[in-house]
Amino acid sequence: MPESRPFGSWPSPISAASTTRAAVRFLDTIEVDGGAVYWVEGRPTEGGRSVVVRRSPSGAIDDIGPDDFNARTRVHEYGGGAYGVSDGMVFATRFSDQRLYRIDAEGEAEPITPEPGVTAGVRFADMVIRNDWAIAVRETHPAEEGEPRNDLVRLDLTGATPPLRIAAGHDFYAVPRLSPDGSQVAWITWDHPDMPWDATTLWVAPVSADGEVGVARRIAGGGDESILQPEWSPAGVLHFASDRSGWWNLHRWTGTAVEAVHHDTAEYAVPHWVFGSARYAFMGDGRIVAIPVTPTGDRLVVIDDGVARDIATPYVSFHDRIAVLGNRVVLVGAGPDRPTTVIAVDVDTGAIEILRPGEGPGIDPAYYSPQESVEFPTPDGPAYALFYPPTNPDFVGPPGAAPPIIVAIHGGPSSSATSRLDPEILFWTSRGIGILDVDYGGSTAAGRDYRRRLDGQWGVVDVRDCALAAAHLAAAGKADPRGLLIHGGSAGGFTTLLALALHDDFAAGTSYFGVSDLEALATDTHKFESRYLDRLVGPYPERRDLYVERSPITHVDRIRVPVLLLQGLDDLVVPPSQARMMRDALAANGVPVGFLEFAGEGHGFRSAEARIRALEAELAFYGKVLGFEPADPLPPVPVLGW
Repeated sequence: MPESRPFGSWPSPISAASTTRAAVRFLDTIEVDGGAVYWVEGRPTEGGRSVVVRRSPSGAIDDIGPDDFNARTRVHEYGGGAYGVSDGMVFATRFSDQRLYRIDAEGEAEPITPEPGVTAGVRFADMVIRNDWAIAVRETHPAEEGEPRNDLVRLDLTGATPPLRIAAGHDFYAVPRLSPDGSQVAWITWDHPDMPWDATTLWVAPVSADGEVGVARRIAGGGDESILQPEWSPAGVLHFASDRSGWWNLHRWTGTAVEAVHHDTAEYAVPHWVFGSARYAFMGDGRIVAIPVTPTGDRLVVIDDGVARDIATPYVSFHDRIAVLGNRVVLVGAGPDRPTTVIAVDVDTGAIEILRPGEGPGIDPAYYSPQESVEFPTPDGPAYALFYPPTNPDFVGPPGAAPPIIVAIHGGPSSSATSRLDPEILFWTSRGIGILDVDYGGSTAAGRDYRRRLDGQWGVVDVRDCALAAAHLAAAGKADPRGLLIHGGSAGGFTTLLALALHDDFAAGTSYFGVSDLEALATDTHKFESRYLDRLVGPYPERRDLYVERSPITHVDRIRVPVLLLQGLDDLVVPPSQARMMRDALAANGVPVGFLEFAGEGHGFRSAEARIRALEAELAFYGKVLGFEPADPLPPVPVLGW
């Protein structure tokens, strides 16, 4: 019979260290070449190194490249699309210098792009390969201050000649894709102040046999339409996802007009934060296999002549990468009771082969928290969340007591909650602390109107919805109203800090590399997001009043509960100055504030050491706030004001 103990103090088999052992991340594109399947693994236990991995047709799995090769590009700082494969040869960006390398069968890496004048100043992403040349996105950073220049280039994969610019003039380029016969290339562009999920333009240009690119013509987009993920069918028909219907649905260019392939109240694309995202692919016979996303999870479908058929699988969350291998589709799947795994699914029979087993937490499934879908009311209409209740077969809380919960705020702010077996969620739920993962207005997965609830309202709608979600759960008796905690990273850290200032519902909060000062962010961030706030808040400096009003630092005097700040020192998206500013202001006001900085970490902690330290610090911090004694021996957290 389970023993009754205070929430938060339950002994758990899931340590912070074990979450990193199970936290290998499957990153970047999935490539199929000659029957072999390639993917990229992010490995916290190797310092967060990104490793290209190949599974041969025989099933043998090997790392590609030297042992110290970190395959990661910094284009847009978020990267993605760092490698490509052709005839068994891998071409990949090395993180340390951002040059492209050719990696041979013996694992030797040789640079094929010139050494830039500025260290790591010339970056490449999203290459599409044909014969001995490729087309890729290039980002060139100046020696002095100023914005980098983005363009499309033709790459000589032998390394004999330098990259040749083939398209320029727009602020951003992405997703170059060659037609099956190599005679045409498509790509998308966008310009400040738009983000790619706001408005993009689709272009097509002729290509000669040696890679010479002709004059481009606009096919679709511009104005208020977001076009993403252009791909060519086997018959050479250009397809893409467009949100012109209110949902990112699939469309095609007939040569004279754009027509819908299929209508669905689901998203067949996701915001273009990283290169290499793909939520659909073509079978050899022209059928489309796709991963539509909804607020309750992902589906796997095959579209034939405009009719979609669901393919039943036990997986309800898929990564934004998909490739075709014969009659099977290769993708990365997960579920609330299944670890993230590379799988191949037969499109006709639904048979599943596991290509790379996921590393679960290595515990009895009795510790898995049963995910619950939550819909709660807001002034703008329904909003959504996923709830993970405390679950431990050996312990229960005090009789009649409701548990503390952490309201988890995703980043973006245009991202979304995902249904997967997350060891970090189980770390909390197995100790008696619930997790409420909120898809506030502005999140992806519920259509364009839902996504645009945040237009001009960042710091208002997101904060309000997170407070409403917590109150909804407390009113249902599933959360202790005195034990409401909140945490988030990046944009989620901003929402966390502002919620602590504007609502007295929360007992404490943790900001992972969160924004404290919107005005500073508007003037001190990287090119990709430098005009993002124009839509989320308003044009700067014309609406400086909104930037000041929405900044957590403006309302720091209203924060009266303890705050934990966690920050990477190499963060170029939200600089360390933002966290230090908040730390100093809270300390000056006598508010308990914990503060940890992590050398070598950027916008998102990659190393096992940083992830372990952050998770243990958060647990110790909440124990101090709520008055429970964690069962784990934890290192002390430096807290000013205690």
